Amino acid sequence: MTETKQYLANLEKELKLKYPEQTEFLQAVEEFLGTVEPFLVKNPEFVEKNILEMLLIPERIIEFRIPWMNDQGQWKINRGYRVQYNSALGPYKGGMRFHPTVNQSIMKFLAFEQIFKNSLTSLPIGGGKGGSDFDPKGKSDGEIMRFCQSLMQELQKYIGPNEDVPAGDIGVGGREIGYLFGEYKRLNGYHAGVLTGKPLSYWGSLARTEATGYGLVYFVSHLLKDQNDSFEGKKVLVSGSGNVAIYAIEKAQELGATVYGCCDSSGSIIDPEGIDLALLKEIKEVKRERINTYLESHPNAEFYPNQSVWELDFKYDIALPCATQNEIPVELAKKLVTNGVQIVAEGANMPTTLEALEVLKANNIVYCPGKAANAGGVAVSALEMAQNAQRLPWTFEKVDQELNLIMKNIYETCRDTSNEYVGDFDLVAGANIAGFERVAKAMLSQGLV
Repeated sequence: MTETKQYLANLEKELKLKYPEQTEFLQAVEEFLGTVEPFLVKNPEFVEKNILEMLLIPERIIEFRIPWMNDQGQWKINRGYRVQYNSALGPYKGGMRFHPTVNQSIMKFLAFEQIFKNSLTSLPIGGGKGGSDFDPKGKSDGEIMRFCQSLMQELQKYIGPNEDVPAGDIGVGGREIGYLFGEYKRLNGYHAGVLTGKPLSYWGSLARTEATGYGLVYFVSHLLKDQNDSFEGKKVLVSGSGNVAIYAIEKAQELGATVYGCCDSSGSIIDPEGIDLALLKEIKEVKRERINTYLESHPNAEFYPNQSVWELDFKYDIALPCATQNEIPVELAKKLVTNGVQIVAEGANMPTTLEALEVLKANNIVYCPGKAANAGGVAVSALEMAQNAQRLPWTFEKVDQELNLIMKNIYETCRDTSNEYVGDFDLVAGANIAGFERVAKAMLSQGLV
């Protein structure tokens, strides 16, 4: 074992001993450490200065209780988190997730990935993430408002336009951001840049809602263009039916693909005529219903209860996982291979397990990691920060053009970095090395911070 490989192995072993229960965090670290050896061999000063060990430890983890009252007058308690992981490139930036699975391991994995995702955008933002184990499903607007207000009473101590700028994530959309912003404003005065993903009426950005889904498809479109190909005529399946999935479907359809299926936690829909996007938006964004109600308007569609789209026997070209972490384990990766998939591009964060990734690689399926492919959301969040600072709103077209250019640059950076350090087309290695290089150089030049 080379000296560099031993150094990386020791770092991973030490983390596993310290945090054996943090499986998601350890998975993200293992995937990252497994790709950066070629860069460290060519740049040994980063090993000598032990930059990696410093990078693996968050600058700050904030954990707090969130008491709130439900509509029956009962007090409920949830746990809140903010992981301020790395600020070498700018203020911490990353979403807030409301979901019952949220714990410190998931927060750390998301914040760790966010460091490199934000670095790849080339925008001046560091990496962070936060959230709560609060479940917004089935809650009234009043309950969600009271919860958000209680959360912000604690979170406001640690955030600010030049310190830490949260945004939305799973379970946190415009409604939740509005309640969070309102409470922050009551406590601290009007600072438009303290949160992104705000409604347009108070300095939100046009195209922010669409950004992650659009950016995902833009990333793949530049990949396809490199192969003298396009989305035209491609068959696509998308997991999830939330914000990222809906707007990935929209942009893929605009570029000529047919999206046949999507899903939610209750099951999957396959429509042989292609997903009716207007209906899907009505179900999910207006009525907030389960996806099986799609059949009421499209009886020829098929509903598969309690099954992910990746479990179905269906021939298609491109898989866009946009639901949650580890939704594609090894057995479903094999199903993707059987179904003839050529490209897997992640709209969610780490939806593919390490073992599944090996299956995809062994079968020459092009894999686009989330830290690169789904960076469009945070990129437009940073553009929202720029608009807030300038006190100038940008048009949808301007933001969309900037988004497409950023995703093009991210793809080309991953491609070229992979060729330079690995000598092969490996977008995972390219994303990890390129993201790490910028952060590590900043940390070194600032005095190992």
